[in-house]
Amino acid sequence: MATSIRLARGGSKKRPYYKIVVADSRSPRDGRFIERIGSYNPLLAKDNPERIKLDADRAKHWVSVGAQPTDRVARFLDAAGVLERAARNNPNKAVPGEKAKERAEEKAQK
Repeated sequence: MATSIRLARGGSKKRPYYKIVVADSRSPRDGRFIERIGSYNPLLAKDNPERIKLDADRAKHWVSVGAQPTDRVARFLDAAGVLERAARNNPNKAVPGEKAKERAEEKAQK
């Protein structure tokens, strides 16, 4: 069974609250899960220790048996020292597209 460590949304409208869960990758986002290993409250300040609660031992166990974390959860695991997350580098991110280049050339010719 392919498992993933991901966020399951809770809370009310405009007041998100997430549970960090281990679930079968085929189950729905807020559906059935295997184990809850933490919580994430994005409304709290970034330096607040209550913002992210994570059971590092259980997270380490699930990563060791092959559970794949989502990108956001991988950031949490990296901050907790459970999983090393490789830095991403996209040098073409700020390069304009073909149409924008054509418009710039036309504008420069005028």
